[in-house]
Amino acid sequence: MARSGSSKRDMDRWAKGLVSDMNKSLERAARRNPSRVPVQVEASTADGALARYEPIESSAYLAQVMLWLDAQTSGGAGIGQLEQAFPEGPVLLALQLEQRGLVKLLRAASGPMAMHLSDEGRVEVHRLKQLQQDRVARLRYTMDAFLRWLFNTAESPTDPSLFLATPTAYFAGAAVSGTDLHQALAYLAEHNLIKRIDTDPATVAITPEGVSCALSGGTVQDHTNAARTGTTYNNFLPNAKGVIIGEQQHFTQNNTDGVDPTLFVQLAGYVGQISPTLGMPEPERVELERVAQDLHDEATSENPEPGRLRQFTTQLKDKLLEAGTTMAAAMGVQMAEQALGALVQ
Repeated sequence: MARSGSSKRDMDRWAKGLVSDMNKSLERAARRNPSRVPVQVEASTADGALARYEPIESSAYLAQVMLWLDAQTSGGAGIGQLEQAFPEGPVLLALQLEQRGLVKLLRAASGPMAMHLSDEGRVEVHRLKQLQQDRVARLRYTMDAFLRWLFNTAESPTDPSLFLATPTAYFAGAAVSGTDLHQALAYLAEHNLIKRIDTDPATVAITPEGVSCALSGGTVQDHTNAARTGTTYNNFLPNAKGVIIGEQQHFTQNNTDGVDPTLFVQLAGYVGQISPTLGMPEPERVELERVAQDLHDEATSENPEPGRLRQFTTQLKDKLLEAGTTMAAAMGVQMAEQALGALVQ
């Protein structure tokens, strides 16, 4: 749940200070190696690949090519010019835009291929420029992109300034600004999706709640809105037969053992979400999900028994430790330890 008052102001001040530190780091890096700016010309176009009909504002490359073409005097260019601006994969970029009807490719029998904006492409350029001015759209994108990047790349607390040097730090063809990142970091920290680490320079780490959000496939806004209405993403749990347990909302137990089942339900649901990503042999994965199912059933029963909760949680922790050293498994171990620590001694 979101914090308010002084806590929110503290988060805002922290995020501002963090972004200030990041800007200084980036300036020093640019002075040391100015050839690495801008980033987009040195990154792999695979990072910018999208489904055929997905809007292109979340692709740094496709959106930038469109804006680059629009800046050419004739609204077109040869493939050689495109290669100079985007050296890795210019033909693939051109083909993706042609597939969407945004450019027209001129394939001469002799000589290099050329490309021009189509009428639809000119409309798309106008839309991209409008999106760049849309503060809400920029912030939503920055929150989602940063959290996915942190989940995919961070095995330990990470300097968030590294995000600004990635292809995903672009929205509608424009670089994510320090202000956008500052606001995104403050929001993610306020909603417990990331946590600040007091290091020099400052670093951040993804939380179990942040991992759950990333694995859900939804947006940060979806996740926080669901939390406000009492929905828990962690409660989707596939059992060993692939059956999905429905979402539990506002469940209560009339127990006399002083047990809060929330952490155990969240752990069981989290394990159900990450189990296919752990690379475990099939029999071990099935057993892991069976124990998670048992924990879920016990935690959502009318009167959960502390002994059984401890037994199933310990089993899950041991199996996650055996699964390897991935961040997802480590997060599960951390959640198990938190749940065990919450049991009444």
